[in-house]
Amino acid sequence: MGSLGDRFNRLSGKTRFVVARLFIHLAGKEVAPLLGVLNQAARDAVGSDGNLQTLGEGLVEICQTLLQYDIYWQSAANEGDIFWDEGEAGDFVEELFTDSAQRYRSGTALSGTNEADEFDTIPITQNLIVMITVAYEGEVPQLETDLASLTSLKAGLKALINLHYQEKLRAIQVHFSPAQLGEELTSDQLMLNFPELVPL
Repeated sequence: MGSLGDRFNRLSGKTRFVVARLFIHLAGKEVAPLLGVLNQAARDAVGSDGNLQTLGEGLVEICQTLLQYDIYWQSAANEGDIFWDEGEAGDFVEELFTDSAQRYRSGTALSGTNEADEFDTIPITQNLIVMITVAYEGEVPQLETDLASLTSLKAGLKALINLHYQEKLRAIQVHFSPAQLGEELTSDQLMLNFPELVPL
């Protein structure tokens, strides 16, 4: 990432933008509570009309929770690119948004019911994928490397938290699958829709 063009653009005072996407696959019945954190962040984001500060607070909560659930991490992947033009960075964010949304797989949504015994038969997903896409200004080595190891992934999530507090985030998107309790992401769907995942 230290090309001649990079150095020239730094010298000319251009702003460096990075767009990065992380995939984290967690497995086990114990990961279901994470869906509550993810859905709450989604509700807060909608309620704030996409306010970046609110999105950042949600991202911090999600990253902190993921760090607490590290024993359930199974595989991960990441990708990204560097831009010296804000418009091009924005286009890439949109491209990743569309791709993440297309990977989204969910079963039948629950119908409204208060029957307690109905909840005993709700399937609990064994797999959860969290996709985090961010655009930020500057250089963050912890995010601009291969994150398919426990140590590097932890460092990457902590770097995301720091970017929020440093106010360097320019875009934040979080997708997750399945979308809510009662929906399942099967092992076959996982392999089909997330082929880039690398075991941790």
